[in-house]
Amino acid sequence: MNKHELSKTDRIILVVGQQIVGGKYAPGTPLPAETELCEEFQTSRNIIREVLRALMAKRLVDVKRYRGAFVAPRSQWNYLDTEVLQWVLASDYDPRLIGAMSEVRNLVEPTIARWAAERATSSELAVIESALNDMIAHHQDRDAFNEADIRFHEAVLAAVHNPVLQQLSVAISSLQRAVFERTYMPDVDNMPRTLREHQDLYDAIRHQDVEAAERAALSMIASSTKRLKDIT
Repeated sequence: MNKHELSKTDRIILVVGQQIVGGKYAPGTPLPAETELCEEFQTSRNIIREVLRALMAKRLVDVKRYRGAFVAPRSQWNYLDTEVLQWVLASDYDPRLIGAMSEVRNLVEPTIARWAAERATSSELAVIESALNDMIAHHQDRDAFNEADIRFHEAVLAAVHNPVLQQLSVAISSLQRAVFERTYMPDVDNMPRTLREHQDLYDAIRHQDVEAAERAALSMIASSTKRLKDIT
């Protein structure tokens, strides 16, 4: 969804969130008063309060009684919120954050791939294959491709049959979505490799080859991490 398709509240969340992450308002400093924000965005106090509640949920701001809203320390920001992570990646190159993202993915995704290879049912394989086919069909359409990519990984996670791990699916998908949004490259050097890596993972799961599934997941993470470093 582009900026022009957002509601007024969401547009203000986007602008102020990007301003915070981009450094216009430094951690520990106050945001403008509600009346100033109302004037700046030509809107009501109710909408500004909705915006502040949303930014609090993203842990970008703390609202202090009688004092107003203050930018939270970076260490408190919710990096598993897709928007926050995308804003951070777009605003500044931070090798520590990219390294941390890679560590989390390396910790989680290869194990998910191994377990999916052991446990996936025929119907779950069909869902994974359908998502892969959609990736192939829409490889020149960023939004459709990324949605299919997320469905592919969600289907792999569902095939693990672990209800506790499934509770982490929102966090895992948020991390993946932020990475995929930044690393989508439809050119002839990158897209064939991306599709081949997903095909390799699907084939490994289909053949119940746990070692190949783990290798495919690690290869996928390494490639996307490299693309992220190259473009950030």
